[in-house]
Amino acid sequence: MLSIVFFAQTREIIGQGELTLPFESAFSDLEMLRAHLANTNDKWDLALTRDKLLVAVNQEMSPWDTEIKDGDEVAFFPPVTGG
Repeated sequence: MLSIVFFAQTREIIGQGELTLPFESAFSDLEMLRAHLANTNDKWDLALTRDKLLVAVNQEMSPWDTEIKDGDEVAFFPPVTGG
């Protein structure tokens, strides 16, 4: 299983903070998982626009080509700025 969490605006747009998915070999890396989730509907596509999104695996910032495996936690969130 994959544990997927969404933060900030990403969570607000899709309307949920977490999701559990059965692990599939089709989700071999973060980009493939993001693309799969973005195909859910228009809201998910908007929330998971790659150039407006950061991602972490097991609480470590990760590039989009990072391989994922069964049992991983993946977090999607927008870039954060402070003032």
